[in-house]
Amino acid sequence: MELSGQLTVLREFRISDLDDYLAIAGDDRVTSWMAFDSYDRTKAEQNLAGIVQRSALEDRPDYMLAITRPNDDRVIGFGRIAPSGSTAAKLGYAIGADHWGHGYATDAARALLRFAFGTLGRHRVTAAIGPENEASIAVVKRIGFTYEGQLRDHVFTNGAWRDSRLYSLLDHEYADRATLGAWPPPPSPPS
Repeated sequence: MELSGQLTVLREFRISDLDDYLAIAGDDRVTSWMAFDSYDRTKAEQNLAGIVQRSALEDRPDYMLAITRPNDDRVIGFGRIAPSGSTAAKLGYAIGADHWGHGYATDAARALLRFAFGTLGRHRVTAAIGPENEASIAVVKRIGFTYEGQLRDHVFTNGAWRDSRLYSLLDHEYADRATLGAWPPPPSPPS
């Protein structure tokens, strides 16, 4: 499976991505915003093996994809769509700290939403974000999500409970933004 944006390509993870994956999931600058603590090499290896195994399932529980750039197959982040119930999904993403500020998270999130609302036929996609994560909040606002409220003590990470802000986007809101040209079209396939 592969999804394309303007700045990113999202593809299935491979076991050979371990070093790139660890550089993101093992970096406190990144994981301080995530719902998990930084991984050591053993934990990253175990988690990556689980991601690869789940991707091979016919009825996979989530779509955890490696984020790369169009002309560079190195992993610079990861994005996830996790179907929940029959009509909803959860969106998540992380970009390696050395690649922040280039629009990769926004571009990858747009590609994941095209997949969620198109291929998966979801009605609602949510994102739960730590209140201090201003960059990630800016991403979901930029792509049309609506703030719904605060989830108190939502995740335990980095030794403490953390609240999350819940944002959502509905299928008709997504369609309206696409119709109005608020979304760039998917890239054309190479000729």
